[in-house]
Amino acid sequence: MANEDQMQSTRGGQRPQIRCFETADGVRLAADELGPPHAPVVILLHGGGQTRHSWSGAMHALAGCGYRVINFDARGHGDSDWSPDGAYELDDRVRDLRTIVESLQCRFALVGASLGGATAIHAVAGGMAPAAIVLVDIVPQPEKQGIDRIVNFMRANPDGFSNLDEAADAVAAYNTDRPRPAESSGLMRNLRLRDNGRLYWHWDPKIVTNRSESHHETLQKSAGGLAERSDVAVLLVRGMKSDVVSDAGVEAFKALVPSLHVADVDGAGHMVAGDRNDAFNTSTIAFLQAHLPTDRVS
Repeated sequence: MANEDQMQSTRGGQRPQIRCFETADGVRLAADELGPPHAPVVILLHGGGQTRHSWSGAMHALAGCGYRVINFDARGHGDSDWSPDGAYELDDRVRDLRTIVESLQCRFALVGASLGGATAIHAVAGGMAPAAIVLVDIVPQPEKQGIDRIVNFMRANPDGFSNLDEAADAVAAYNTDRPRPAESSGLMRNLRLRDNGRLYWHWDPKIVTNRSESHHETLQKSAGGLAERSDVAVLLVRGMKSDVVSDAGVEAFKALVPSLHVADVDGAGHMVAGDRNDAFNTSTIAFLQAHLPTDRVS
């Protein structure tokens, strides 16, 4: 994967710096860093089953607007280590995030999709003080059917795939609204070839062995702590075709956090940045510039 990282897009002549953060329990987190070294920082937290590569477009757009961006693979995902103890609770993920935040000497914001957004909520409820957080298609009361669909996808195919086309078929069956790509080679960044010659998803299967209900109970409790943090601006970016965030979920979140800003993205499902990266970038950057301004916007 190191070679793949080095071959990432270098739009605008910018090449991300590869970084490694070591957490308190010895798990190493792989990260990309891009943008001016002394600028305000935006930390990107991907969703469950994704990698930092899902933020590639957003990372370059944010850096182009003058932010320093830290884009990391969550523990158990991508190029980051798997936890030998199966430590994948939100508390573990917040400790990882704190490792990154403690390396900073400037103001920062958090942008989290799904699991990453839940981590951001839990972190702020526990005292972390970003200038702003952007929550991408996650609310304290998500739709159970949508969450179950994600978890079931991650639990499926425990024996892996014999070839890339089989993996692409699995993704196409999950993302029925998205056309199946004619070229599947890009999927390899989300797969690992094991000694038995089969391809497996990049995440640790232990991530989805715990009860999802426990995760959401923690999230709902932490949302109450977020409601008490009037010093942290909050934006919810939701996909209008999402099966995870409903109108009822948005209204319940607004009742809890009256100052909540909401940006609806037409034509996007749960993976908003992947479905409509242009609209996602526009909403997110405008919000961040209002609450964590840089010297320039491009």
